[in-house]
Amino acid sequence: MPGIRSAGSGHGVSRLKPGAAVSRPPLAGCECYNPTVPEARTKSPRVEPRELAELKRLKQRQPELAEAVDLHIALFELQHRVQGRVPTPWLDFASDRLEAACASGRPLLRFEDIPLDWTDLRLVFRQTADVLLRFGALEPEHHRTLLALSRAGNALEPVVVHWFQAAADPERAAARDAGKSPVPAEVLDQVLGLAMRPFLGRCAEVVQQQADFGAWSHPRCPLCGGEPEFGVFTSTGDRLLICGRCTARWRFDASACPYCGNADRSRLPSFSSGDGLYRLYLCDVCRRYLKAYDAPLGGRPVMLALDSVATLPLDAAAIQRGYGG
Repeated sequence: MPGIRSAGSGHGVSRLKPGAAVSRPPLAGCECYNPTVPEARTKSPRVEPRELAELKRLKQRQPELAEAVDLHIALFELQHRVQGRVPTPWLDFASDRLEAACASGRPLLRFEDIPLDWTDLRLVFRQTADVLLRFGALEPEHHRTLLALSRAGNALEPVVVHWFQAAADPERAAARDAGKSPVPAEVLDQVLGLAMRPFLGRCAEVVQQQADFGAWSHPRCPLCGGEPEFGVFTSTGDRLLICGRCTARWRFDASACPYCGNADRSRLPSFSSGDGLYRLYLCDVCRRYLKAYDAPLGGRPVMLALDSVATLPLDAAAIQRGYGG
């Protein structure tokens, strides 16, 4: 038959071997299924991270927090996207090294351990500054200065190293001259802390699967030396602190201040949110405060981005009383 070609042949209809089955044309009005033709595959929809979905629900329940929620959604999406590209770091902390760290109070992570790609960091540094500017959390002149810093060759690298060492190895940081900060220190700390979180968070994911920080009794993070940003109560009644830099978690006495160590309960007032899900711990010695989430009562794990926004009224209450974060 002219115009019909067999598969793999440049000639007409291929000849049938004796005894071969001959396919018949389908009857009119009948559907024909050819098992040799693969069905078209449809891509399964991408599953939205639970924390992102919870943030959107919070925005609906509490519209007065809408702007803060939108800011945290933008930062969460940026960090989640970057952290997904960060390679798994090779971190092998032997028991003797962990014991020495617990005894001395020196964090485990070294700067050279971080799976850091400077091109990626410069990009997320700029994008973080862009997000903060868009939501009014960064002054335009500081935004311009930070963008210029990220584009000035390797100028950002010593700034990042010094920022990390200031918490992880203060003695080493003090011996290194970092020069004058191009922006106020609190501004640089905020932007670098957010930009470095995907890389440090990747390290925390790996380390907490292999290291037991049960013997760590210090208020700073056992992994990177950062200060706690939030707390969470577990089903066993323990209070875990959550690092504001790498998000690692470790146990710390709930009856002591996680910043100055004050254990005088008469100088450690605390309050709970109306629903009891969150607690606010104040210290009358250092005048700082910590927020914590009650996981057993909430019925879900702590979610740093979500719970930080949901507790903004507690921040306001603490600041009105003269306490700082």
